[in-house]
Amino acid sequence: MNCEISVNSLIDIDISEYIPIYERLIEKTFRILNINKDAIMSVTFVDKDFIHNLNKTYRNIDRPTDVISFAFLDDKNEVINGDLPLDLGEIYICYDVADTNRLAYNNSIKREICFLFVHGLLHLLGYDHMTKEDEEIMFPLQEQILEGELN
Repeated sequence: MNCEISVNSLIDIDISEYIPIYERLIEKTFRILNINKDAIMSVTFVDKDFIHNLNKTYRNIDRPTDVISFAFLDDKNEVINGDLPLDLGEIYICYDVADTNRLAYNNSIKREICFLFVHGLLHLLGYDHMTKEDEEIMFPLQEQILEGELN
């Protein structure tokens, strides 16, 4: 399994330290979910105005948010059954909102940025948290993936 990840920043923050962490988190996620496919995806760090505009345009929510994912797959079955390398989609992370969240949750910025990445990655892989049942699957999976990774 090889996942090519493009990490970009539209803000003035050095995000280079996250690239190897994200690569490791993708490998762990694919191992846990038993996905043996090559994949590509992108992550872009943005400011509040950029993510606010995305949230308003695509989700009809008129405020900034911490992470937005645009999945190119329809559901989890495509990940398992497809024959071509997977183009998972795009994740947008708002560093400013992540920084606010870390204070509210008493996390480090590194933990918060990695949590948002895993959260977005699971959305790209077809997971959601719109119902209580979906939450009971996705949220423990996030914690399992992050466990032991940020020490």
